[in-house]
Order: sequence, then structure tokens, then C-alpha cells
Amino acid sequence: MDDHSRSHTISTTTSSFSAPTTTTVGYDKNFLRTPPGVLIVAEIIFGLLVWALIAGTSYFRISAFGWVLFVAVFYWILTVFFLIMYLSMAYTRMPQIPWSTVGLCFNGSATLLYLVAAIVDAASVSHGKDHHNYNSWAASAFFAFVVTLCYSASTYLCYTAWRSRDQGP
Repeated sequence: MDDHSRSHTISTTTSSFSAPTTTTVGYDKNFLRTPPGVLIVAEIIFGLLVWALIAGTSYFRISAFGWVLFVAVFYWILTVFFLIMYLSMAYTRMPQIPWSTVGLCFNGSATLLYLVAAIVDAASVSHGKDHHNYNSWAASAFFAFVVTLCYSASTYLCYTAWRSRDQGP
């Protein structure tokens, strides 16, 4: 019997443990219309105002503004990173990462540290009442509290997503 006349059977199996991954990075144009998308954009805008209002002054005269500036810039950069991840849908290429837990931890820590920074910012403004940067520092304190509210709302949304993920369908 010829080798070419035999039929060959090839069987394949798939594992139920492998998660589907995409090979291309997409663009989620509707993300910015969702509550998490709106909150991330607000966090970026108000966070930029916090650190720009401080960085544009002689903040080094009052050392507490260094802490506020660190928190504002640190979380601003990470929030921009998360916005890019969500808009590009790059997170779908990494299904092994528990994104709801990551979002909960990130937004929870941002809420806590921004609250401390906002209080420090507001308390430090009173030290500079006679300083020519007073208005910028007062505005940065106001926006620091606004960003804290945005991150706390994001924390709540992440908590509900995390909670529903753990409870199953």
C-alpha cells in the first residue's frame, strides 16, 4: 500500500484554561463615554491643574508642597498610562492580570494619598498668605480635593466591578 493512499487523521484539543487573546491593539472609542472613562479624563485634567499650579510657583519655600507635587505627578502619569491601556484595549492582551483588582488597588491608593496631599496642600496654603503664590496654592488645594473625589468615585466603580467578578455570573 502506498503512503499517499492512506488517510491521516489529525486531532487537536483545546484547553479550557487558556484565555482568548487578541493579536492586534484596537481602539475603544466608546470608553470615554462610560463613567470610568469620564472619571479618568477628569482625574487627568484636575490632576494636571494641581501639579501645574504648584510647579509654576516657588513651591520649594514650603517643603510640604514637595509631597503634594510628588503625589500629583505620580498619579497623573499612572492615570495617563491607564487611559492609554483602556483606549487601546491593550489590557485584553494580558488576560492573566486581574484588572479589576489592579484598578481597585490603584484607585484606592490614589484616593488615600490624594486625600492626604489635599489636606497637606490646604494646610500649607495658610503658611503662604503673604506670599505672591497664594492664589495658585489655594487653587491647587481646591483641585486636589476635586481629584480626590474623582478617584474615590473610580474606587467605588472598581469595587463594584471587582465584587461582581468575584461573585460570578
